[in-house]
Amino acid sequence: MKSSQIAYNSVLLITVWLTAAVSVWAQPKPFTVRFAAERHYLQLPVKNGAPKRLVELYAGDDKWRWFSIELAEGEADWYAYLDISPYRGTELELRVDALDAGSQTFSTVVQTDSMEQTRAVYREPLRGQFHFSPRHGWNNDPNGLAYYNGEYHLFFQHNPYGTGWGNMHWGHAVSTDLVHWKELGIALYPDTLGTMFSGGAVVDSINSSGLGSRPPLVLFYTAAERSWTQGLAYTADGRTFHKLGMPILEKITDGNRDPKVIWHEPTKRWVMVLYVTEPEEQHAMHFFTSADLKSWTFASKVLGGKGNDRYLFECPEFFELPVSGDPGVKKWVLTGANSQYAIGTFDGQRFIPEDERLFSQHGRDYYAAQTFSNEPLGRRIEIGWWRTHTVGGNGSFNQSMSIPMELSLRQTESGIRLFRSPVDELRKLRKSSQLIRDVELTPGGTDPLGGLDAELAELRLTIDPQTARNIQLDIRGLIVNYHVAEQELVIDGVRSHAPLVNGKQELILYVDRTGVEVFASGGQVFMPINYNVPTANTRFGIRVSGGDARIEQLEIHELTGIFPDFSLF
Repeated sequence: MKSSQIAYNSVLLITVWLTAAVSVWAQPKPFTVRFAAERHYLQLPVKNGAPKRLVELYAGDDKWRWFSIELAEGEADWYAYLDISPYRGTELELRVDALDAGSQTFSTVVQTDSMEQTRAVYREPLRGQFHFSPRHGWNNDPNGLAYYNGEYHLFFQHNPYGTGWGNMHWGHAVSTDLVHWKELGIALYPDTLGTMFSGGAVVDSINSSGLGSRPPLVLFYTAAERSWTQGLAYTADGRTFHKLGMPILEKITDGNRDPKVIWHEPTKRWVMVLYVTEPEEQHAMHFFTSADLKSWTFASKVLGGKGNDRYLFECPEFFELPVSGDPGVKKWVLTGANSQYAIGTFDGQRFIPEDERLFSQHGRDYYAAQTFSNEPLGRRIEIGWWRTHTVGGNGSFNQSMSIPMELSLRQTESGIRLFRSPVDELRKLRKSSQLIRDVELTPGGTDPLGGLDAELAELRLTIDPQTARNIQLDIRGLIVNYHVAEQELVIDGVRSHAPLVNGKQELILYVDRTGVEVFASGGQVFMPINYNVPTANTRFGIRVSGGDARIEQLEIHELTGIFPDFSLF
């Protein structure tokens, strides 16, 4: 038996009382084991749906880590990995609140220097092939999106020990192209102030915080559930993170959370937008200012909805964009977690809405989107949490992110509106392409998509509806209907007004295993639809009814995934 294995008869020290009492247990009892930390990780067996156990890891009298986990009593569905490298060479004590009599759970707990190398990882049937998802565990909100040291940093709400929400950490992944992601270790762990809820990040390019000899990347988060305070962490290398050690903003009300920080150049001040639940379930965004990122002064607030009216609820995002086609005009955009937004002006202290309660996405289960700070090309790039249907059976991961999108403001007949378009970097995924122009569509006629047989695809088409009443796309069995008279898109029961632009409809569709993201009306309408497409159906089609239509241009791109070679990860 390897010395790194924690088992009942291993060389590691198990408390004497446990060994003596295990044969007479009638009910689950506490478990304690002491061992020398020798390797990088502690591998823990997980059985989805098993009773949750509280696990605590001590270094001397210091409770260093704690989390709940569905420990496997028999065969594990998958393994979670706890980084113990900071205490290598010292004795640790692992405590579990309850284990059944005769439990064999810890016969499969080992220390290891690497995570399991199975080719099934990233190739699971429900794994999106070009959408980021963690190797193991749950993810939800994107956090701290920033460009730093030549990399795009994606932090995210993460449960490393289960496929359901809980144990909120900040996971961490990096990319040089916004498309191919490398998952790193945990950036922020829960501490005595609470679990790590959502927040943002900035590059302190002038080192106003004094937190390093070089400009640091500074993370802002909510220490939730215990203190509801706002915290700060920083890094000088994008890999090693240090918490400030004290809150930068004390609790306002229960549930205040999700700090978003920006630099306001005209006033030379940092600005924080914080979601606050006020009395009578009033949703509000509070604005604070700071010169050093550590001391904050209240400036103003904007009220949203109440209760189930989720306007300006959670996860604020705040940025300024130029208005396309209107030289010199810029507007500020304030959003909440559901992407409902306001457009207005901001003087560094107060945001004045000019147009409110606008909807920028009309899909299903798209939430808590955030944009990158310090983007090197000056773009406003957004990624959102996409609640894909990826849990089930013995799966080891759950949930994913959207594709990255560039945001812009444009004038429309209704006023200034937010538009989205897929980032150009996604073109790297194209492995074969076809361009078709000027195709007449008639009821029962030739189908220009009939020859496409693909699992992953990108479609771009401009359609003149002419006399057609309905235009229908068949996306591997997922039906996309455009009702011409109503100018309405309907996908799997989700409906959205999608106006014709100069009498035409412009559509972009990205198709993955776990759904389709649709950009309509030139990007004014974004419809992400989570839908597990049938594995056996890789066919596409387009048809019209009630009259004729014409495809002015159709681009067909078969895509490759971002996990082509397991060895890269």
